[in-house]
Amino acid sequence: MIGVRASRYRHLAIRSIHTPTVPKLYLNNVELSGNDLRNIPTHELFTKFGFIHHPKPGLVHWLPVGLAISQKVSQVIHHRMRECDAEEINLSLLSSSQLWQETGRWDNTELFKLKDSSKNDFCLVATCEEEITKLVSSNINSYKNLPLLYYQINEKFRDEKRPRSGLLRGREFLMKDAYSFDLNEEAAMETYNKVVDAYYEIFQDLKIPFVKADADTGEIGGSLSHEWHYLHNVGEDTLFTCDECGNSSNIEKTLSFPEDVDESIDVSVQYFMTKDKGTLVCAYYPTERSIEPSFVKEEIPDLDLIETNQDTILNEFSNEDTLISKKIIRIMDSRLNLRSNFPDFPIKFINRSLITTLTDIPIVTAVENEICAKCEDGHLKLHRAIEVGHTFYLGDKYSDPLKCEVEVPNTEGGLTFTNVLMGCYGIGISRIIAAIGEINKDSNGFRWPSIIAPWNVTVVQSPKFDNSKGSLVYELLNAAGISYRLDNRPKIGLGKKIKQSHMVGIPLTVILGNQFPLVEIEIRGRRYTDDLQWKRLYETRDFEWEIVTDAEGNDIKHLVHIDGVASAINSLLIDM
Repeated sequence: MIGVRASRYRHLAIRSIHTPTVPKLYLNNVELSGNDLRNIPTHELFTKFGFIHHPKPGLVHWLPVGLAISQKVSQVIHHRMRECDAEEINLSLLSSSQLWQETGRWDNTELFKLKDSSKNDFCLVATCEEEITKLVSSNINSYKNLPLLYYQINEKFRDEKRPRSGLLRGREFLMKDAYSFDLNEEAAMETYNKVVDAYYEIFQDLKIPFVKADADTGEIGGSLSHEWHYLHNVGEDTLFTCDECGNSSNIEKTLSFPEDVDESIDVSVQYFMTKDKGTLVCAYYPTERSIEPSFVKEEIPDLDLIETNQDTILNEFSNEDTLISKKIIRIMDSRLNLRSNFPDFPIKFINRSLITTLTDIPIVTAVENEICAKCEDGHLKLHRAIEVGHTFYLGDKYSDPLKCEVEVPNTEGGLTFTNVLMGCYGIGISRIIAAIGEINKDSNGFRWPSIIAPWNVTVVQSPKFDNSKGSLVYELLNAAGISYRLDNRPKIGLGKKIKQSHMVGIPLTVILGNQFPLVEIEIRGRRYTDDLQWKRLYETRDFEWEIVTDAEGNDIKHLVHIDGVASAINSLLIDM
């Protein structure tokens, strides 16, 4: 019966078919036999395996295997961004200093700066808010042109002082950045939420569990932002998640309350003033903790966070003649009470009516197991995390200085100029690759989700296998749209080819040998669901299919008749 079934496909072997093979320099210098690959830093494996090459610290050359993964990640992003009606563009990587000076960002020390032959200043872009805002401002002629949503995928550059960990922190990186333009805040938030929904889809497609966290807007600015993280102990970011309400936020946004107040702790104070220099703010907090100035600004919105010199601030309030026209606000962290041991007040006695005291205000960075300030019920759990995406609602931070505005009908029947409201949305493609490589690495090497694996199936042939029968297999794989590569390297043994396919992280290895027309499929890919699709096909099959399991009952090998090999492979890949 097996011979009869195989004969159905003999005519396919007559045709000339394209058989993709592994790259020419595939694992050319790899000699790691017997090593536990968990002990080798992940960024070193990327270079040892020939995914990438670093010509200088922080710079990267993408080689065929690494490039294939980055293209797969980009395909996922392209698909979801187009679904949310974003249009693809490609902006110049050189940007004039004039725009950055207008937005106040030219002094950023992480910009690569250069001059052209006419001594004009430019930078290599790390992000494109200036350029896209100017582009839209130059082309928009009516409020009816809105909304606009553009995205691009390309390299970005940052003068990282200490590039490290390979793709996780370099001087150049692959990034998807998107920018939205809306007429009013309601429409802008609709767009923001639409892109956030697309991010959920992107990260779900990539299979790795992720966290969306409330975040500080940082240097880019705006009034709302979220970070997208993979939780892992190599991450440089700190996240807190409430075990009751589930809210996640980074350390700069996590407000917390203590379980108890310790009256014996030492108290420190940091002084601030408002932008008009009319109010002195005295922020008291436990000496052993770290104050977070942005939390103080939550209570005093016009707080000046630029001037931090304590003597300079206090000097503004040292003149007794003018002090009567000023105010003083004392903010006490929630870990203190009025009986705590406060430092001496730095200003001579003044009318107490000028002093306002605010108590029970969390103004220090949180620590694990404190009470979540969001729900005031659950406790905070700390995680190390790798940031792979960030979304910002910018408002008119860039449209105002760059005059990106439109005329809008007003209630009096005329037209009024109004600033366009913006959002920006980034995903670090190279960071995603580095993070997933780190998270999924085990003692045998990488394990890529099938959706971004450089290819999904490595095919190896035993030395005496009939090549004409191999053509039959390749024709079936091609017809089924399966991403595969034949490892036909000479002088490399069958066992080594299989091991190296596992090291690179290819989900499946197909072995063609003396059991043909039974085809051996070795499992390498990680399963992301308990509801395994291949079991449904197995229960309804009309072809021969044997399964080999390990001591825990996990399937590690499948022997499938050539009649069903393509459908079996596709069903196995769905879960990986």
